[in-house]
Parts: sequence; C-alpha cells; structure tokens
Amino acid sequence: MNRKISPSIKDAVDFSLTLKPYQSATLDNGIPVYMIDAGSQEVVSLEIVFPAGKVFEDDRKLSAVTNALLKNGTQTRSALEINEAFDYYGAFCKCTRRNESADISIHSLSKHLDKLLPVLQDMIENPVFPQEELDIYIQNNKQNLQVAMKKCDYVGDLLIDRYVFGPAHPYGSYTRPEDLDRITREDVVSFYNQHYVNAGVRIFVAGRLPNGIVEMLNASLGKIKAKAPEKDFPLIPVHPAEEKKFRVTNDDTAVQGAIRIASPFPGILHEDYADSFVLNTLFGGFFGSRLMRNIREDKGYTYGIHSFIQSNMHQSAWQISTEAGKDVCEAAIKEVYAEMEKLRNEKIDTQELLLVKNYIMGIMLSSLDGPFKIMSRWRRIVMNNLPDDHFQKTITTIKNASPQKMQELANKYLRPENFYELVVY
Repeated sequence: MNRKISPSIKDAVDFSLTLKPYQSATLDNGIPVYMIDAGSQEVVSLEIVFPAGKVFEDDRKLSAVTNALLKNGTQTRSALEINEAFDYYGAFCKCTRRNESADISIHSLSKHLDKLLPVLQDMIENPVFPQEELDIYIQNNKQNLQVAMKKCDYVGDLLIDRYVFGPAHPYGSYTRPEDLDRITREDVVSFYNQHYVNAGVRIFVAGRLPNGIVEMLNASLGKIKAKAPEKDFPLIPVHPAEEKKFRVTNDDTAVQGAIRIASPFPGILHEDYADSFVLNTLFGGFFGSRLMRNIREDKGYTYGIHSFIQSNMHQSAWQISTEAGKDVCEAAIKEVYAEMEKLRNEKIDTQELLLVKNYIMGIMLSSLDGPFKIMSRWRRIVMNNLPDDHFQKTITTIKNASPQKMQELANKYLRPENFYELVVY
C-alpha cells in the first residue's frame, strides 16, 4: 500500500446492500417465529407482537394501559417478583404500544434466555391486572398528561392528527384525564381477552441464538393460546376536518408557537412511498434539507425544522414540524409553501439529488449494523405484509430516483391546498 496515494472516493449509491435473510419456524400453537442468528456478542433480543395497538381500541383508550400492566403481576408472581426475575439475570423487559401492534420485548444474555421464557409465558397467560397497579398507572399518567398538555409542541402533535384523520379515528383521538378516570379493571381484562388471548401473534428473535432455540420457544411460548396472524389490519374510515387552517392559544405566556403542517398520504404500501421518501428527505428529512437551509440557516426563524411521512400501513400523513417565535410563525409557514412551490416548478439539480441519495444509502447501511437492526428491518416488512424482496426494491428505487420523478411527486403531493395548517401558541 502506497500511503502517498489517497484512496478513491466511492459514492454510497454505488454500494451493494443486501438484507441478511431470516430463518423461520412455526410453534405448535401456530405462532410464526422469525430468527436472525448473527452478531459477535452472546446477547439475544426477543419480541412478541400482538394485534393490540391503537388502531384496535375504542374511546376507552385501553391498548396502552393493558400493554403496560402485563408485567405488573400474574397469578403466581407480583410485579416486584417479575422485575426481580429479569434483574437477576441482567435482562431488560419492555412493553410497547404502537399504532398497529403491541409488543413485549426482552434483551438478555443468550445463555439465560431459557430461564426467562417461562416468566414471559406467565405474563402473557396469567396476568391479573391488579387494581392497585391500575390505580397507580392512572394516577401517574394523569399527572404526566397534565404536564404535557401545557406544552405547545405536545398539543400540536395531538391536534394535527385529529384534523387529518378525524376525532373518531384511533390516530386522531387522544387521551384526556377524564378518559383515564373511566377505565376499569373489567375494561382492561376485556381488552386483554379480545386482543391477547387466541390472537394472531408473531415472534421476532435476533442475536447469538442458543442451541435448540425453536424447541426452547415451543416449551414455553408454544403453549400459550394463540393463532396464525391475520393478513391485514382493519381499515377505519377517515373523517378529516372541513377547515384547513387553525390557530390555537394553549399558553398565554408562550414566546413561540408550535407549527404543524400535514396532508393525508396513502401509507407504506403505496407504490409512491419509496420515491416520496427520497423527495421528503430532500425537502425536510435531514440537516441539509431545503427547509433547514431556508428557514433555519437563511431566515433564522427556528433552531430546527423537519418533515416526515408517517409509516402506517394504510392511512398515513406527510407532515412538517417546527417551533418558531410567535412573531415569525406566519413567515415560517410562508417559506414552507415557497419551498413546495420550488419543488413543483423547478427540476432538482442532479448533484443535490445525488447528495440526498448518498445520505439515504448511508442511513440504510447503518440500519444493517448488527442482528437487532437487521431484524428491525424484517419486522417492518413482515408486519406490513410486504414481499421479502421489498428492501432490495427500495434500494433500487432510491438509486434510480430522478429529478423528473421528484418533480412529478411534488406536483402530486406537495400542494398547499391539501395541507392542514396549525399553530399552537
């Protein structure tokens, strides 16, 4: 090697990225298991996914509380004993409620997984949802909610979804203190029986898998009452607001406003999603985006502004989010629409588009760093019923994105008349 000669520079778009394939199995009760055996450390991540997310709840807001209380006591273990079981083996257990699913996940040393699986089985099969634990949950969340509702950015996030999806849609509804007061233990048990018992469960496990992992899972999780997962989630009608512009005063002493601008978008399954992801990145999806260069760097209206496309399966939204001084909120909104107009009327420079492609490919590369991140990619594909070659098709779409295609999508989606506009002061 001649160190006087600098190495050649290679664009990230020239990299050949592949997604390591998973192994699959089916437990005795019909639960599919997706496995990635990789990594250099003797650690493992296991995630059990239930069809019990926000999209399945009614006005009682039960999905979050039911998921949270799964680890707060069973017929044989108290909440303290469950937590001590995980702590003893240096493991971490987390319950997460998402829009379309609810999860129980653990991170553990590979050699201890067999000792933790019976605890997981007990949490899933025999939760008792103690009244005292429910009371603590309600009290804590009411206090957290009271604090959060004083923050303009939090209120802005709630209201913009309400305008785009409608107050009756799970994505557009939000929890209020009086909703928490109406929750009873019987409600929680009913939601559990409907969405956790005999439900369509999936299991994702990644890391240095112990020998006999399938038999190990079958001995515990293969005994819970479950069935093969459904192929799709329910499609709930959207009833967006008739008005498009809103100004809300949440704090009379606020010195800045939370700006939220959002438009309905078809969702992750739509054929335009991958190309629109490239366009969104250029528009406001990274630090060097047009919105950042204009509104932050040039105008100085905000410390940061970004845009993103929600990754829901069917019903989604394209959103711009920022906070700015009260005296410049309207000017900042005007500049957002000005950047949309440029993208509609002017073709993107090929060098700027190449920069964005390289950035995205770098993000894609980092998402393949280790078995946990690889499984996260597969989880997204499996949960959205996408084909196994979805990742490769996405990479191809990103590499082939053209200025003409970006302009076409900008004229289709980045039209001010389609956007709901909100400022919360």
